[in-house]
Amino acid sequence: MRGRFITLEGGEGVGKSTQARMLAEALQAAGHNPLLTREPGGTPGAEAIRALLLDPAQHFSPASETLLFAAARADHVSQAIEPALAAGRWVVCDRFLDSTRAYQGGEGGMTDTEICTLHAVGSRGLLPDLTLLLSAAPEQVAERLAARDGDSSDRIGGRPADYHRAVASRFAALASMEPERFRVIAATGTPEEVHTRIMTVVERLA
Repeated sequence: MRGRFITLEGGEGVGKSTQARMLAEALQAAGHNPLLTREPGGTPGAEAIRALLLDPAQHFSPASETLLFAAARADHVSQAIEPALAAGRWVVCDRFLDSTRAYQGGEGGMTDTEICTLHAVGSRGLLPDLTLLLSAAPEQVAERLAARDGDSSDRIGGRPADYHRAVASRFAALASMEPERFRVIAATGTPEEVHTRIMTVVERLA
């Protein structure tokens, strides 16, 4: 039986990585032997591209940036995600296609059609069974980012506040466009409280 594919999405500082780890641990306890992975990254080749993409010293055009994300994802899908799903494992991924649609689409200058066409070619159009969109108030996000990054942000995280507000709006629009796949999770309260909300949704998938 093919495994299930769950992605966690959202802007900077909403707690995706923490919640991905907690979800994978819960699935492990339930006997699913999940693959916990991330984007960009997840394979040696994709991690090498990640280092380029997040390096503040690099300057890529919107098209170049989008192509790099698509290349990293293609390697990730073929070398890690698809084999795990084919083996019946559940996959939990911190960011996937929808992050590219939200960050490089809209404010990034690329159209959704262009991004999805690249995905169809590079990753055969693979989509998650469930996408958890974490959402938090801007002031809470600002506090988390200050605690996490201090004065040091990567090339994308360090972009202006207006850019990140536009990204959050784009994520909300994507969730509205595809309600059968997306579930919006309030990322407020303690990590344990957010995890409980997530598990309520994930248990329905099983």
